[in-house]
Amino acid sequence: MRQILAVAAGLAVLAASGCSAPSPPRADAPPATPAGPATLPAPTGDHPVGTTVLHLTDTSRPDPWDLDADARELKVTLWYPTEQRDGQRAPYMTAKESELLLKGSGIASAPFDTLSKTRTNAVQDADPVGRRRPLVVLSPGFTKPLSTLTSLAEDLASRGYVVAGIDHTYESYATTLSDGRIAECLACDSDTDPGFGAGLVQGRAADVSFVLDQLTSTGKHAGLIDRERIAMVGQSIGGASTMAAMVKDPRIRAGIDMDGTTYARIPKSGLSRPFMFIGSREHVPGGNDNSWDRDWKLLTGWKRWLVLSGAEHQSFTDTRLLSDALGIKPLPGVLPAARAAELTRTYVAAFLDQHLKSERQPLLEEPSSRYPEVRFCPAACDES
Repeated sequence: MRQILAVAAGLAVLAASGCSAPSPPRADAPPATPAGPATLPAPTGDHPVGTTVLHLTDTSRPDPWDLDADARELKVTLWYPTEQRDGQRAPYMTAKESELLLKGSGIASAPFDTLSKTRTNAVQDADPVGRRRPLVVLSPGFTKPLSTLTSLAEDLASRGYVVAGIDHTYESYATTLSDGRIAECLACDSDTDPGFGAGLVQGRAADVSFVLDQLTSTGKHAGLIDRERIAMVGQSIGGASTMAAMVKDPRIRAGIDMDGTTYARIPKSGLSRPFMFIGSREHVPGGNDNSWDRDWKLLTGWKRWLVLSGAEHQSFTDTRLLSDALGIKPLPGVLPAARAAELTRTYVAAFLDQHLKSERQPLLEEPSSRYPEVRFCPAACDES
């Protein structure tokens, strides 16, 4: 079903399934004066963060969206601990990527190159430090580049994780390929087709398995990664793809779906590996989306279902952190951007620390007075 893209808080807010179409900015969120370049919140872990970009080509299959391409090209961004504190900070995105994202999302309240000026915290191409670190794969929402999960990626890397973020080519408004070509959203032409979501997540699951093959083989980064400790986290359709990838690939030991309607069916025998849903009020039990109700019954291992009061679909990404830079006023009652980022980072890291580092996390056992916005479902969860 074609979902409607609501530009709430002046930003492109995807519907729960991640399929979208642009709509005009809401009248109750008038533009403000742009506040200058955005700066992502500092990572909270002990390590400085490095980052580098890999361009990988899967010659075993054609591209599902470009019918003229007999191989699948992917851009993968790695974040990792480093000892290097000084150096050039990595770009958030290029000016052209910023332009295509803002145009595609229907945002015209600031210059189109605005997001390319966002300040990150990771040192570009810094040398990694350490060996056999746990790996976290990140997958973004439909039409959104992987860069919209940069704040989460930097924070996890500062806590000792290697993070591999995948730009799923032709599924976002702009992905820059190895030769400088800009791959735009070919998949956007098909998002009303029957079975679109199910097909999309299966394609992303194939992307993930290929990337894991490449990163854990004898290549440059293989020694950095512990192939026995791999998890995946995704937002929107990326969260749905986490479920699909786990069903397909047993190397993924644990997964998180951040506010994404799920499409991949879990076998009747169930999925016994740890899984966490974390979402907005759209995903309360019995709410507008019933896919989590369906899948909850088939999660047979450790599981959690968390809902954040006041969160919206993009609260789990950088998108709301960029509102001021775009000159957009947030809507009343929406969880403040800095708090949403703090909650997302805290609970994602707790889940990963427990299941990849074997560090028990009391935070995941019951509600916390420090984080009253977080409700544990289905037992203590309602739409209020």
